[in-house]
Amino acid sequence: MKRIWCAISSHGFGHAAQVVPVLNELGRRVSGLTAILRTSVPARLFEADLQIAWEVSEAEQDVGCVQHGPLRIDIPATWAEHRRFHEQWEDKVAAEVRAIRSCKPALILADIPYLAIEAAARAEVPAVGLCNLSWDGILKLLQEPGRREQMDVIRRMQESYSLADLMIRIAPGIPMEAFRTIVDVGPVAELTTQDPSLLRTLVGAEAHERVVLVAFGGIALDGLPFDRLVRMNGYRFVVSGPVPDETERIRSSASIPMAFGSLLASADLIVTKPGYSTVVKAVAYRKPVVYVRRYNFADEAVLVDYLHRHGRAAELSAGDFTSGRWEDALRAAGAVKGTDFKSAPFAPTGATEAADLLMKYLST
Repeated sequence: MKRIWCAISSHGFGHAAQVVPVLNELGRRVSGLTAILRTSVPARLFEADLQIAWEVSEAEQDVGCVQHGPLRIDIPATWAEHRRFHEQWEDKVAAEVRAIRSCKPALILADIPYLAIEAAARAEVPAVGLCNLSWDGILKLLQEPGRREQMDVIRRMQESYSLADLMIRIAPGIPMEAFRTIVDVGPVAELTTQDPSLLRTLVGAEAHERVVLVAFGGIALDGLPFDRLVRMNGYRFVVSGPVPDETERIRSSASIPMAFGSLLASADLIVTKPGYSTVVKAVAYRKPVVYVRRYNFADEAVLVDYLHRHGRAAELSAGDFTSGRWEDALRAAGAVKGTDFKSAPFAPTGATEAADLLMKYLST
């Protein structure tokens, strides 16, 4: 039985969404493959989609960013958490080395914890990164001039990342200066069957109404402008979390008997932040997107460019999002018909290409 040790960042759910399609593709090639998921991502996130044998080994792998909702990074708290994470660095690495050696995996796959890569090097197990970003690239945008302790954190990340045998950068990705060897592959996404008729029936949408999925990823969104949304004729909304009573036009996703992936595949429009998994899937499904920028997250620019290059999108300012002035952006994004997209769908080929690269570590 082959084991693959998967260290997964728990900053939101996007890193888990990138790993799952790659593991599924490997499972079709390697009989009896088992994944050890080293992460603090909830196990329920893997239950619906991960098709190989797996178990969660819960452990903090990195910090990522501290956020207040999906749109705002708390920069001072983010740096404070990184200082805390690095206080006992050698102890953390030693604990990961012991855990890896006890499991005897054939490969460490990191999306994208640098702790796992350094531990793999010390345990003498091959380590491969997989992601469209790296945490040093994210923190560089948040760095304050003259703060040596912040540079020390970034340097620690880069030294660990440099130990990777390979970095598989999935499209669309950001520059990654820390890795010695980088191979670029296509986008990664696990697609599902679209069923817009079922979704329209479940939310009670009339023929002239468009179903809008409000999807901001794994970091909870609160404070939606429900009073404006209920008066927005021509739309039905599906949102995460609770909704006010007697709001026929707005439904909680929890009240709809469809998996989130099916909701995204079946909605007419998507309102979101530029997050990797949602953007790549929206383009693959040819779904118009209304996005709200964060402006200080490193992969946002490449994701927005990807949306406009391969799909159809309209920007909604943070102020208009909060106040509920969504109509103009929804009309702009939703005006496109399926045959009017500028190019053929950009297929998510990255899982197959990544599996091709990883097989040499699993076939010996």
